[in-house]
Amino acid sequence: MTNWTGRTAVEIAAAVREKRATPREVVAEHLARIERLDGRVGAFRVVRAQAALAEADEVGARGDLAELPLAGVPVAVKDNLAVRGESNRIGSAATPDTPAEHDHVTVARLRAAGAVVVGLTNVPELCVFGTSEGVHGTARNPWDTSRSAGGSSGGSAAAVAAGLVPIALGNDGMGSLRIPAANCGLVTIKPGHGVVPAGIGEGDWFGMSENGPLATTVEDARLMLSVLADTDAVRPHEPASRKVAVSLRSPLAGVTISRPYAEATREAAGVLAKAGHQIRRADPPYPLSLSFTSLAHWTAGTAVDARDYDPRLLTRRTRVHAAVGRRFVGRVTSGDSREQLRRRLEPFFAEHDVVLTPALARRSPKAVAWHERGWLRNVLADTNYSPLTPPWNLTGWPALSVPFGSLPSGAPCAVQLAGRPGSEAVLLELAEQVEKLRPWQRTAPLD
Repeated sequence: MTNWTGRTAVEIAAAVREKRATPREVVAEHLARIERLDGRVGAFRVVRAQAALAEADEVGARGDLAELPLAGVPVAVKDNLAVRGESNRIGSAATPDTPAEHDHVTVARLRAAGAVVVGLTNVPELCVFGTSEGVHGTARNPWDTSRSAGGSSGGSAAAVAAGLVPIALGNDGMGSLRIPAANCGLVTIKPGHGVVPAGIGEGDWFGMSENGPLATTVEDARLMLSVLADTDAVRPHEPASRKVAVSLRSPLAGVTISRPYAEATREAAGVLAKAGHQIRRADPPYPLSLSFTSLAHWTAGTAVDARDYDPRLLTRRTRVHAAVGRRFVGRVTSGDSREQLRRRLEPFFAEHDVVLTPALARRSPKAVAWHERGWLRNVLADTNYSPLTPPWNLTGWPALSVPFGSLPSGAPCAVQLAGRPGSEAVLLELAEQVEKLRPWQRTAPLD
């Protein structure tokens, strides 16, 4: 019997299209792995075992099976995107347990492509923080279960890294795809604004939040993004020499980059140089005000999202975050500070195609009950380990995280690639070259 767990989405879909496997047997094997391992990982809030098997049978009976790019591929969905028949709890006791009547457009696109939704994944309350824990569960890093998977797409990242699904859907408002992907040794891309439909809560955190893929290979990430995207922005380019700036500077003042992440970035620069790219040490001209701008947008987004919920049912850290943000809503709604940041960075990207940075400043915090701890302690923990992602949400430009090397603990390390608007295919091309020259172990050794 062929084991389909641990295979890529590309491999599974090809086997199903060619009738070397049925969607039911593929989904059943992944459900069995979830049942066996997720108690240690905490990836899922809800597993749709019977519904997923029924939907797998429906995929197998489709007349267009041979044309489906994700035929029979099990996927996990972040618990802030609607899945028909399931509730969205968004990591909170304040949200209603009311089944959605319709799929979110991104979920609908995955299903139309032949994917089967096996469950919804754990997130921090209202997807605010950089660790994923709360009243519905704690998502742990499968490579080191004493550590958080990261947030807010932590459960989705943990599910892929543990081999519970080959790909998963998440989203990113201040780093919520790239942070857990970097922790868990995955490839992800936060697409630029307008490439993939958003529709994540009220206003998408002022247009900063984007939906995107979590995968173990660049090929799978590209395939999933092509299914999700409104455009052909992810179509592969002819390989070309790119001007790559290498920066080890934290965009947020006062935060330092730890040695493992700095060394990984230097080594990744060497790999890209070997692949024929022009490498130059250069820091983007981040303004000193970026720390304040990031905090204002982060908290204001939560203030908007929390409006419809009973504050007595929200955790204290979320209530304080929203209260801080209420004073900034008017200011950030104008978009002036984001436009100023774009204008400041545009000359840098006129000289360089891409910037290479560490993905994180240090490893993720311990997997503890952060939702029971104070607001300031959460904000400092998140900021000190993940200062490198917010600029690319504020600009609305694409950014990608790719595994590179390992930490002293043995868990994965990672680097980030960011570029100008429309550079998604370029970022994926560079990541693919990194993957070819420095391949990584795709899933954590849990068995």
